[in-house]
Amino acid sequence: MTINKKERHIAILGGGPSALFMLKKLIESGRKDFRIDIFEAKKQLGAGMPYSPEGANREHITNVSDNEIPELVTSISEWVQTVPDNVLADFNLQREKLTEYHVLPRLLFGRYLSDQFELLLEKAKVKGFTVNVHFESRIVDISDQPSLGKVQVEVEGKQKHQFDQVVVCTGHNWPRKHEGAVPGFFDSPYPPSKLRLKLNHAIAIKGSSLTAIDAIRTMARSNGTFEQVKDHKMVFHPAKDSPDFKIVMHSRSGMLPAIRFHLEEPLLSEDSMLTKEELHKNMDENGGYLSLDYVFDKNFKKQFHKKDPRFYEKIKDLSLEDFVSAMMDYRDHKEPFQLFRQEYKEAEKSITERESIYWKEVLAVLSFTMNYPAKYLSAEDMIRLQKVLMPLISIVIAFVPQSSCEELFALHDAGRLEIVSVGEDSRVEAESKGGVTYHYIDDEEKGQAVYYKTYVDCVGQPHLSYEDFPYKGLLVNESVSPARIMFRDPESGAAELAKDNKMVEQLPDGSYCLKVSGITINDNFQIVNSKKEANSRIYMMAVPYIGGYNPDYSGLDFCDEASGAILTGILAEG
Repeated sequence: MTINKKERHIAILGGGPSALFMLKKLIESGRKDFRIDIFEAKKQLGAGMPYSPEGANREHITNVSDNEIPELVTSISEWVQTVPDNVLADFNLQREKLTEYHVLPRLLFGRYLSDQFELLLEKAKVKGFTVNVHFESRIVDISDQPSLGKVQVEVEGKQKHQFDQVVVCTGHNWPRKHEGAVPGFFDSPYPPSKLRLKLNHAIAIKGSSLTAIDAIRTMARSNGTFEQVKDHKMVFHPAKDSPDFKIVMHSRSGMLPAIRFHLEEPLLSEDSMLTKEELHKNMDENGGYLSLDYVFDKNFKKQFHKKDPRFYEKIKDLSLEDFVSAMMDYRDHKEPFQLFRQEYKEAEKSITERESIYWKEVLAVLSFTMNYPAKYLSAEDMIRLQKVLMPLISIVIAFVPQSSCEELFALHDAGRLEIVSVGEDSRVEAESKGGVTYHYIDDEEKGQAVYYKTYVDCVGQPHLSYEDFPYKGLLVNESVSPARIMFRDPESGAAELAKDNKMVEQLPDGSYCLKVSGITINDNFQIVNSKKEANSRIYMMAVPYIGGYNPDYSGLDFCDEASGAILTGILAEG
């Protein structure tokens, strides 16, 4: 392949939503010297795993609407006008009833993203960009060639390629541990088509997230039918040959996630983001570390001063721990499905009146804005973020679609769905005969060991460790390094190590660090080597490998924000 020396040859590895936003940033950068190659393992661009048959069935719904997603080429409202009638009918949708506030079936949303990718490719061509798309091209290795100023990319069964810069957008990765070897054991619910099973027994679900809810919707359809009777009320009728079908969700919090409500526009205001000047000033005042309490105060509590002064008065003097405890206690003192129904009504009112449930919206903003500065926290504060704040965030900002809620209500009313609380020390033991034994301590402090013939792990994308990093060419030469967060106070590190915290280690100089998932990256998502040197040739946007420094890495907002930071790094190279 002959390349003009004046061109910057850039590879985007992966062709899902992350790649879509990365391509958009590149072609809108004002530059004309970019030559772009896109490598996609499948035959479809844009949809990625979440919005393709790899991650969704027909019954699965997005939890974001047109007015909530970052701008692409055309809005969903505009795009829907171009969708053939038979396609909409296939999803039981009526064009005239779709507004910017509606959520779409995930597979239809994937089609929207694919069409946006095609429009971007046309836009690139008009602007004079050369963009080559390589389908059925799975990336098996990446290696840096600093002496040449190049990056080598190896495609499975094909030749190796060299590029000036590479952006890794390879998406989700679901490692298999027991699936396939242990009957009835599923390491993940993906692809969801594998869960279309006749199951005339109780099924264990690990987790109560959107992932778990999607799995439940799929399995229910194979073992019964839903009927809408009135006012959105659904009834579940078990199949005659599945009289003992039942699903048991196992949740650490013992709670169901919060329900989708009306979100204001725009979601992020200018004063909700921590500026670099504010960040560095706080770090200077805090021994070189960013204070989690400062971020919580500025990016959360102070957002209510004007918008919801009554709520501000309630929380202004609460610490992060006190606030989380108050919110969790409120939820904890109610039976999960009772609270779920109450929040459904609250969310329904929010949508009807187009008024936000403001504290939940701001908590979502806080989660999103934590991505940029999380790497600057001390290990003490990172532990607080992981153990105190993120459990609340994971419940509140799930935004379960209304149609999913209605099916959960129907299953629960039919006695086919329950949720049990399990602690952090719960464990699942795979059985050689098939299935699992679920070990946990119940609410009455009694040890339980319950056998299930079928088990599905639905905790979502696992944060993979440095050792799980798939591109050995970068590992061998130490082009990447494990993500670490230093303890501000060595005594705190020693205390955590004494508590047998497996994620804490003592370094040769006597200091202590917290091992977090994935690899080290900087603010522009450049990989960082073992000498703490950032690499301006390789950018990591693949979510399983950056979760340690980016605790809230999902969604199109993240794709938009991260691709913008990467573009800044690319442009900085001239």
